[in-house]
Amino acid sequence: MILVTGGAGFIGTNFVLSTIAATGEPIVNLDKLTYAGNLENLAPLAGDARHNFVKGDIAGRALVRRVLAEHRPRAIVHFAAESHVDRSIEGPAEFIQTNVVGSFCLLEETRIWWGALPTGDKERFRFLHVSTDEVYGSLGPADPAFTENHPYAPNSPYAASKAASDHLVRAYHHTYGLPVLTTHSSNNYGPRQYPEKLIPLMITNALAEKPLPVYGDGLNVRDWLYVADHCEAIRAVLDKGRVGETYNIGGASEKTNLDVVKTLCEMLDAARPRKNGRHADLIALVKDRPGHDRRYAMDAAKIEHELNWRPRENFESGMRKTVDWYLGQGGLGGAGDERRVDRGVEAD
Repeated sequence: MILVTGGAGFIGTNFVLSTIAATGEPIVNLDKLTYAGNLENLAPLAGDARHNFVKGDIAGRALVRRVLAEHRPRAIVHFAAESHVDRSIEGPAEFIQTNVVGSFCLLEETRIWWGALPTGDKERFRFLHVSTDEVYGSLGPADPAFTENHPYAPNSPYAASKAASDHLVRAYHHTYGLPVLTTHSSNNYGPRQYPEKLIPLMITNALAEKPLPVYGDGLNVRDWLYVADHCEAIRAVLDKGRVGETYNIGGASEKTNLDVVKTLCEMLDAARPRKNGRHADLIALVKDRPGHDRRYAMDAAKIEHELNWRPRENFESGMRKTVDWYLGQGGLGGAGDERRVDRGVEAD
């Protein structure tokens, strides 16, 4: 079985659902259910013995110790993190607590437990740490995409906290021999995403005839990755990745934030036309946020060549699936973050 941390969040939920469907392997899902965790997203697994949900904090070492001893996972996939840049600017303490202190606690308890395993189990075990492209900083318009060897240059409290956890994971491998893997993904989108993020909030606001606020000039660039492709890549790294290595996961879909919103508007125009005008008429450029990175881009050549992984969805096909899912939910499965309706919204 696999222990998944943060498995009630957006990417974690999609990983749990798709992994059980694809492999049938049991999963223990450890999540403290913050605002972004939603057990309703895991409803398809209700009553399924292959999914064991445990409510708890990765910083709670006694709980982590008990879960490891009881379930003896062959691998840990560590998603649990505070992940929204705007929130990290407003209140960085929670990001340090979860992303740095929490990751340390998880690593330390895993190291102790793993160190006592029989030799064969020790060799088979993997600790996969899920990170972000934001640890690499910001690119200029003509700069080459981030490779795994790009220097770290985090520019937000969120990115800095993830960079710190990356370094802890690396240190536990080099100091203690813990068999770790690290992945850096670009911006994810798809079903079940919490509505403070760009795509679900734009859909929700558009359907409610509310403004679609975009930071600055709207020309900040992100590489977009459909969440199902990301989950497939994580399974590939877990099964075939080289211990101690880092793998970039990208969608090969660089788009400006304004292009993303305009694409959404065009799809909504076709599926749910407004009575007066187009959905794009609701777009409003608003004051930029502090320290806004201009461009992220991922070079995923390493995972493509070593593990034969490539995204199945292009931007248009993934966005179509995403819009169709949210429309099928009546707009959105859960309440939006009203504080952000009249403010800028970032993809991060």
